[in-house]
Amino acid sequence: MNAKKLVGEKATEFIKDGMVVGLGTGSTVYYMLLKLGQLVKEGLSIQGIPTSIQTAELAKELNIPLVGFQEIEKIDLAVDGADEVDSNLNLIKGGGGALLREKIIAKAAKQFIVVAGPSKMVKTLGSFPLPIEIVPFGAKMTKKYLKELGGNPTLRLVNGTPFQTDNGHYIFDCIFPSLTQPHELEVSINKIPGVVENGLFIGMTDLVISLDRKNQPLLIERGGK
Repeated sequence: MNAKKLVGEKATEFIKDGMVVGLGTGSTVYYMLLKLGQLVKEGLSIQGIPTSIQTAELAKELNIPLVGFQEIEKIDLAVDGADEVDSNLNLIKGGGGALLREKIIAKAAKQFIVVAGPSKMVKTLGSFPLPIEIVPFGAKMTKKYLKELGGNPTLRLVNGTPFQTDNGHYIFDCIFPSLTQPHELEVSINKIPGVVENGLFIGMTDLVISLDRKNQPLLIERGGK
């Protein structure tokens, strides 16, 4: 049983002909994209807006039509993964480094669907380090300010050099001892000069697709509907 495949493929049931669809990034979304490519091949007509260069490249390989923000007036639906999902459907995202574009697209979408296996479902956010996208200039001072908020930031490295996002920014992965008030923390972090965006997605999720104890797709709507 491949949980990511089951959850990812279930999300394609919400994608209808004629939609503009935000295409997320990550290992679960990968299976959504594979299925979506198959549906497009079978005649489904959609336009996709990718959240990362990686997703754009895969979509092109699958012949999923892509479009830019300058060419559309709305996004009907966005599908993306998450690193953590709490009981209020708030998220930590950014483990893959695409959090800024992901948040822009999620905010613009009429409906935001998150695909997440049972291991990503938590009572309270914070076990997964919070990714914070920053400009390289003044990174040392930005780190100091994050520490003053109670965080323990670590610069994300790849082969010993700073990881760079698709936007040319750095990422601090930040542990906060207590993340019981994520909305207030999101606001405080984004007030820091040098911070571009953070991986807290608060009150944005409309639907989470996960699995129940019998490994069947489980739909969790915001507000418990």
